This record gives sequence, structure tokens and C-alpha cells, in this order.
Amino acid sequence: MDLEILNIAADIKNNKNIENRTHISKLKNSLCGDEMQIELIIKNEKILDFGYQGKSCIYCQASASLLSKISINNKKEKINNLCDEAEFYFDDTVKIPDERWIPLKKLIKKKNINKKDCILLPFKTLKRIVST
Repeated sequence: MDLEILNIAADIKNNKNIENRTHISKLKNSLCGDEMQIELIIKNEKILDFGYQGKSCIYCQASASLLSKISINNKKEKINNLCDEAEFYFDDTVKIPDERWIPLKKLIKKKNINKKDCILLPFKTLKRIVST
């Protein structure tokens, strides 16, 4: 187990319920059983707050933690594009276009390809909200 992944997952600042949420999405990974729920406050097409909860592995938790930090104060459209492109970042030769999203490379890399479905579950859950 990678210590960096554990440290990312340990940052649980946004692992919370949002009482006055405007959007909610929940998905389950049919391969491993991981579950992820994301709650957002969106105003004027901008994500103002992000809360997540899940019954999931450490990779999924780390992914949700990073994604929550990246999403806050970003427009839905930008995050929608990130969700569409995330799986391509497992190829170490593909560059992440927005420098604010560089922390994702700590998790989304070729070395972790066997955990791809777990890592992408929060992205797929969020995509259901930001694509509308």
C-alpha cells in the first residue's frame, strides 16, 4: 500500500453531509461493491460546497478527497470535462491540462490501473450531477 494514497484518503475535510445541498448522486461499483454518495451546493453553475460519504476502499476514498478539493469553486462545465478525461490520465504520457488538477497524478497513474474502477467511482458519481 502506498503511504501517499493513505495520506490523501486521511484528509476527510469534505467527508460530510451537506444539509442544504442542491444536488445529490449515489453510485455503487458492481465489481467490488464500493459505494459513493456526493452532495453539492451549486449556485450560478459553480460548485460552492462538496460533501462525500461512502463505504469504499482506500483508493476510492482518496479519489473522493482529491476530487472534492478540486471541484470547490470551479464551474460545473470544467468539472464535467475533468470527469470525462480522468480515465485517460492513467496513461502516464497524457498530461493533465489544468495545473490545478495536477494533484490527481498522485492517484491516477499507470501504477494504479488495477484500481481504476475504484478510483473513477467518485468521478462517475459526480458526473451524474455536473453533466446536466
